[in-house]
Amino acid sequence: MSSRRSTRIASVTAPIKVVQPTTAINESKKRPASAQARGTKTKKPKPEPDVNDQQQHADLVNGASQPEPEFKIPVTPIKKTARRSAPSKAKHPPLTPTPSLVQLIRAPYSSGDIDDVTPPPDRPAQPHITNAPLVTPGGTQHVAYEDALPDSTPSKTVLPRPTATSNTLLEKGCAHLISVDPRFRAIIEQHPCHVFSAKGLAEVIDPFRSLSSGIMGQQVSGAAARSIKNKFIALFHEGEDPENAKFPTPAQVAVTDIARLRLAGLSQRKAEYIQGLAQKFVSGELTNEMLMKASDEEVMEKLIAVRGLGKWSVEMFACFGLKRFDILSTGDLGVQRGMAAFFGKDVKKLKAKGGGKWKYMSEQDMLEKSEPFAPYRSLFMWYMWRVEDVDVEVLG
Repeated sequence: MSSRRSTRIASVTAPIKVVQPTTAINESKKRPASAQARGTKTKKPKPEPDVNDQQQHADLVNGASQPEPEFKIPVTPIKKTARRSAPSKAKHPPLTPTPSLVQLIRAPYSSGDIDDVTPPPDRPAQPHITNAPLVTPGGTQHVAYEDALPDSTPSKTVLPRPTATSNTLLEKGCAHLISVDPRFRAIIEQHPCHVFSAKGLAEVIDPFRSLSSGIMGQQVSGAAARSIKNKFIALFHEGEDPENAKFPTPAQVAVTDIARLRLAGLSQRKAEYIQGLAQKFVSGELTNEMLMKASDEEVMEKLIAVRGLGKWSVEMFACFGLKRFDILSTGDLGVQRGMAAFFGKDVKKLKAKGGGKWKYMSEQDMLEKSEPFAPYRSLFMWYMWRVEDVDVEVLG
């Protein structure tokens, strides 16, 4: 009898010794106040106890008045992960150019040499060529149609026949938008577009300065971009006021050390981009002649091939710098949002797609819906920024 009783006692007491520490820890958790009063220290349980210990502990507390077993606690990190991912759904889309920022977009591309007193000259114009005067590093201005006669033929100019003048091109463009969709009449009356007006087309553009300024302004504030540009100009005009000093020529920049260019506040990469751009102008790969007279497709192809110039940057330069009238930026969120609203989508219900990438309308859909507005899609794009005050909500 005694041997049997000893066997039963041994079979019960052995597991208790194995889980004794866990039970003590649970008891200390139940009475934190008394433990602190006694000044005793208890060891924290391991975050992931051995599977066998978990099973033994579960067997002991099963059916008792204890709360749920401790080994189930590791569900907490899952909740934390859920809380961290929730705010990402509420983020605003990234900043994009909108009507309120058009002036900032134009600023780097314009030399600002507009005579506000004397009306600009009336000259031949056409949607698919550069309608802005371009200036050479030597200061000479050129326009696409050097021959002022409206009946200039393609055989003489190597350009399409003019369809308007610089004084009437905007008027023709607005009339075309209204003819395709009468809703544009109210939008145009409410928001006159000065970018493509006769004075807007008279803005003198230095392509190298404009494109370099665009590179300097990438991913920095407007104030930082102006500061960098002033310091960049000062590198070549020491002691002069950078606001009045001439922008350096491509030849000057091409032979300047990268280390010196960086003194203007440029990153290593931006300094390399600007010097590479200068070298393309020096070699003749990029010329004012090409930028004035080449097709929209050729201008895009040549400029996108330059390191540091992305598709959006080139589209903005072609539209607001060169004043080409048939440019549409399908990757711009402001344009996407405006088109989505204009063509009947509830943009407030549109969210970021997989990977956090915002998309209000597909590129194919944008191209199809904008096609009837060609060859005035630059003007169409400008008004898409205006639809439903897109800039207010996007800027958040």
